[in-house]
Amino acid sequence: MPSKAAARTRKIDPITFAVIKSGLDTMVDDMAYAVMRTARSSIVRDVLDYSVTMCDARGRILSQAKTVALHLGAVPDAMKVVLAQFGNDLYPGDVVVLNDPYEGGMHLPDIFMFKPIFVNDSLQGFSVVIAHHTDVGGRVPGSNASDSTEIFQEGIRIAPMKLYERGQPNRTLLKIIEKNVRLPDLVIGDLEAQYATCNIGEREMKKLAARYGVVSLNDYFDELIDYGEKLTRAAISSWQDGEYHFTDVIDGDGFSNDPILIKCCIKVKGDHLEVSFDGSSPQVRGAINSTLSFVKSATYLSVRCALDREVPNNAGVYRCIDVSAPEGSILNPLMPAAVAARALTGYRVVDTVLGALAQIAPQRIMAAGEGGNTVVTLGGYDAETREPFILVDMINGAWGGRFNRDGVEGITNPSQNMSNLPIETMEARYPILMEEYSLRSDSCGAGKYRGGLGLTRQYLLLAKEATLQMRADRYVTAPYGLFGGKPGEKSLTILNPETTKEMMPSKFTRTVKAGTVIRHQQAGAGGYGNPMERDLGLIEKDLREGKITRRFARENYGAVFTADGKFDAAATTRSRGA
Repeated sequence: MPSKAAARTRKIDPITFAVIKSGLDTMVDDMAYAVMRTARSSIVRDVLDYSVTMCDARGRILSQAKTVALHLGAVPDAMKVVLAQFGNDLYPGDVVVLNDPYEGGMHLPDIFMFKPIFVNDSLQGFSVVIAHHTDVGGRVPGSNASDSTEIFQEGIRIAPMKLYERGQPNRTLLKIIEKNVRLPDLVIGDLEAQYATCNIGEREMKKLAARYGVVSLNDYFDELIDYGEKLTRAAISSWQDGEYHFTDVIDGDGFSNDPILIKCCIKVKGDHLEVSFDGSSPQVRGAINSTLSFVKSATYLSVRCALDREVPNNAGVYRCIDVSAPEGSILNPLMPAAVAARALTGYRVVDTVLGALAQIAPQRIMAAGEGGNTVVTLGGYDAETREPFILVDMINGAWGGRFNRDGVEGITNPSQNMSNLPIETMEARYPILMEEYSLRSDSCGAGKYRGGLGLTRQYLLLAKEATLQMRADRYVTAPYGLFGGKPGEKSLTILNPETTKEMMPSKFTRTVKAGTVIRHQQAGAGGYGNPMERDLGLIEKDLREGKITRRFARENYGAVFTADGKFDAAATTRSRGA
């Protein structure tokens, strides 16, 4: 779509433009803090699995908070559904919610909430909050199992409907939700946190409208979106026209070990991108299928990683990118495909698009990260009170090496903005003892700049019995390195590592008893550049900090050690030369 900026003749004051842009950015970040302060569940309050954005009256994203980026590119598709259904039936005080993946949503635990904002009875925009809820019912605690086979097993589906109408709560809908989830206090509490946050967005948007006037403010909203498009097109124009291909792999869907291909072709055409996923695997039996809206979101944020920091995160970026995936594929499944664990596929879409972008803008793209967070879910009932508990632990690992620095460890995947659940919180709230939480030595991909190390988490179950669900990957296909960098170490899960040492697949659900030990060793990230060009000081530092062993240094960097085990820099230099 060509930019409309050239056709616009109105006067835009650059200072006012900057003030409004900054005001919107501050607004969404304030909203994000409000969710964190008011949410009830650990997955929202501590892990930070939620997103916040503000849209204009046409549903276009104006600004997004520093929250889970992987959510927000799906907002335009959800907004289209809301506007199509309620466009002439929205009033002050209304709030619309949805979670149906086949009607605007992504997967059932992610509940979208939209509050229309009216100024003088005229629709001015929407405040939007998406939160991952601890449980939305279904066959297993947490509603996030990778081994469900159809959407009907995954929990309560909420079509777009009003949770509040003219300020009055829809008690029927609230009662239906309450009766269909395992932890109603947490779910309703998190919905209330979303609602309170939407009210903050409404209040601040009305302040902007009162200060600048509705007509003027809408002009600046148009200009802001055009500005995002202009900067994005300028960046794409600097890239070499052509087709760039990359393929990455998911280990399997939990039912079959057949590799699942994610194939990406990026066509650079002047100032526009066409991103096609033709050739990707068909939809699978397990629940790792991804809606097209989520694939779009993963693609948009991947391209955004290759753009300058100055580019605003708004709908203007999306205008420059067309995304397509075949119907009936794992990236665009048909009803009633299960999608609860679709985040894993979204991570692999990110890895695949970044792999293609590395050929276009190599200095802006890092090697593959850990493969996306691992989800460990333990759910059951207290033996005495019969009160339910559900732990949803999302293990966030490592970044890949970059063209000028090492990857980072113990950090969220680049496509998200989440946190590892503190073990003190976990042990205080759940019948779990965390026996180990550590960096995994030697798991990094070697390179001129190495990848980040993966994490190890080891849990001891204290409850009498629980349902254990694991959603992980990179057991077979390691995170890739770039430009000579080596892949990271693969993932591994072991039950009872000191006794039965049972090696587990990457995706499974089973019942476990008290005393069971679950050990997950996450993949390390890929390296960037020729390992033989790595600075000797960095090798020595990694050895000193225990991030790599002497064996790793010898095999990957040609390191030489003295008889007493000390790193010999001079001998290493001579060895490399030979």
